[in-house]
Amino acid sequence: MSPKQTLHLWIDAFNRADVEGISALYAEEAVNHQVANEPVAGRAAIREMFAREFAAARMTCIPENIFTDGEWAILEWKDPNGLRGCGFFRVHEGKIVFQRGYWDKLSFLKLHHLPIEREVSND
Repeated sequence: MSPKQTLHLWIDAFNRADVEGISALYAEEAVNHQVANEPVAGRAAIREMFAREFAAARMTCIPENIFTDGEWAILEWKDPNGLRGCGFFRVHEGKIVFQRGYWDKLSFLKLHHLPIEREVSND
Protein backbone atom coordinates (compact mmCIF):
# COMPACT_ATOMS: atom_id res chain seq x y z
CA MET A 1 0.00 0.00 0.00
CA SER A 2 1.35 3.42 -0.93
CA PRO A 3 1.80 6.24 1.61
CA LYS A 4 -1.07 8.10 -0.07
CA GLN A 5 -3.39 5.08 0.24
CA THR A 6 -2.42 4.66 3.89
CA LEU A 7 -3.10 8.34 4.50
CA HIS A 8 -6.57 8.09 2.94
CA LEU A 9 -7.34 5.14 5.24
CA TRP A 10 -6.07 7.22 8.20
CA ILE A 11 -8.36 10.14 7.26
CA ASP A 12 -11.37 7.80 6.94
CA ALA A 13 -10.67 6.16 10.32
CA PHE A 14 -10.04 9.56 11.96
CA ASN A 15 -13.34 10.96 10.70
CA ARG A 16 -15.20 7.89 12.03
CA ALA A 17 -13.40 8.23 15.40
CA ASP A 18 -12.39 4.59 14.82
CA VAL A 19 -9.75 3.92 17.48
CA GLU A 20 -9.03 0.36 16.35
CA GLY A 21 -8.98 1.23 12.67
CA ILE A 22 -6.64 4.18 13.03
CA SER A 23 -4.25 2.51 15.47
CA ALA A 24 -3.96 -0.53 13.17
CA LEU A 25 -2.36 1.77 10.57
CA TYR A 26 0.67 2.37 12.82
CA ALA A 27 3.75 0.15 13.07
CA GLU A 28 4.34 -1.44 16.46
CA GLU A 29 7.17 0.99 17.32
CA ALA A 30 5.69 4.08 15.61
CA VAL A 31 6.04 7.58 17.00
CA ASN A 32 3.28 10.19 16.78
CA HIS A 33 4.53 13.66 17.62
CA GLN A 34 1.95 16.39 17.63
CA VAL A 35 4.29 19.30 18.27
CA ALA A 36 1.86 20.90 20.72
CA ASN A 37 2.26 17.76 22.89
CA GLU A 38 4.94 15.32 23.94
CA PRO A 39 5.71 12.53 21.43
CA VAL A 40 3.75 9.30 21.85
CA ALA A 41 5.73 6.13 21.16
CA GLY A 42 4.38 2.68 20.33
CA ARG A 43 1.13 1.51 18.75
CA ALA A 44 -0.50 0.77 22.12
CA ALA A 45 0.23 4.28 23.43
CA ILE A 46 -0.94 5.82 20.15
CA ARG A 47 -4.16 3.81 20.43
CA GLU A 48 -4.73 5.15 23.95
CA MET A 49 -4.01 8.71 22.75
CA PHE A 50 -6.68 8.44 20.06
CA ALA A 51 -9.15 6.84 22.49
CA ARG A 52 -8.75 9.81 24.86
CA GLU A 53 -8.89 12.39 22.09
CA PHE A 54 -11.94 10.91 20.36
CA ALA A 55 -13.73 10.73 23.72
CA ALA A 56 -12.91 14.38 24.47
CA ALA A 57 -13.92 16.05 21.20
CA ARG A 58 -15.64 15.44 17.88
CA MET A 59 -12.96 16.03 15.28
CA THR A 60 -13.14 16.14 11.50
CA CYS A 61 -10.24 16.16 9.06
CA ILE A 62 -10.99 17.76 5.70
CA PRO A 63 -7.98 17.28 3.41
CA GLU A 64 -6.98 20.38 1.49
CA ASN A 65 -3.76 19.09 -0.06
CA ILE A 66 -1.94 15.77 -0.05
CA PHE A 67 1.63 15.53 -1.27
CA THR A 68 3.84 12.46 -1.46
CA ASP A 69 7.57 11.97 -1.76
CA GLY A 70 8.95 8.45 -1.43
CA GLU A 71 7.88 7.09 1.98
CA TRP A 72 6.34 10.42 3.00
CA ALA A 73 2.76 11.62 2.73
CA ILE A 74 2.05 15.22 3.72
CA LEU A 75 -1.45 16.34 4.61
CA GLU A 76 -2.65 19.92 4.78
CA TRP A 77 -6.06 19.91 6.50
CA LYS A 78 -8.85 21.99 7.96
CA ASP A 79 -11.92 21.23 10.02
CA PRO A 80 -15.48 22.58 9.70
CA ASN A 81 -14.80 25.17 12.44
CA GLY A 82 -11.83 26.81 10.74
CA LEU A 83 -8.97 25.07 12.55
CA ARG A 84 -6.10 24.29 10.19
CA GLY A 85 -2.95 22.24 10.38
CA CYS A 86 -0.63 19.89 8.59
CA GLY A 87 0.70 16.41 9.18
CA PHE A 88 3.76 14.57 7.95
CA PHE A 89 3.50 10.77 7.78
CA ARG A 90 6.41 8.43 7.07
CA VAL A 91 4.94 5.17 5.84
CA HIS A 92 6.96 1.98 5.47
CA GLU A 93 5.35 -1.14 3.99
CA GLY A 94 1.86 0.28 4.48
CA LYS A 95 2.33 1.22 8.17
CA ILE A 96 2.89 4.66 9.66
CA VAL A 97 6.26 4.63 11.38
CA PHE A 98 6.44 8.33 12.19
CA GLN A 99 3.93 11.16 12.26
CA ARG A 100 4.41 14.81 13.09
CA GLY A 101 1.53 17.27 13.23
CA TYR A 102 1.36 21.03 13.48
CA TRP A 103 -1.81 22.79 14.68
CA ASP A 104 -2.90 25.48 17.11
CA LYS A 105 -3.59 23.72 20.42
CA LEU A 106 -5.02 26.78 22.16
CA SER A 107 -7.60 27.31 19.40
CA PHE A 108 -8.50 23.60 19.53
CA LEU A 109 -9.04 23.64 23.32
CA LYS A 110 -11.17 26.79 23.16
CA LEU A 111 -13.19 25.49 20.21
CA HIS A 112 -14.09 22.28 22.06
CA HIS A 113 -14.55 23.96 25.46
CA LEU A 114 -11.75 21.89 26.95
CA PRO A 115 -9.59 23.00 29.89
CA ILE A 116 -6.68 25.19 28.93
CA GLU A 117 -3.45 23.81 30.33
CA ARG A 118 -1.34 26.31 32.18
CA GLU A 119 2.35 25.93 32.83
CA VAL A 120 3.26 26.09 36.49
CA SER A 121 6.21 28.26 37.43
CA ASN A 122 8.67 26.92 39.99
CA ASP A 123 9.56 30.42 41.18
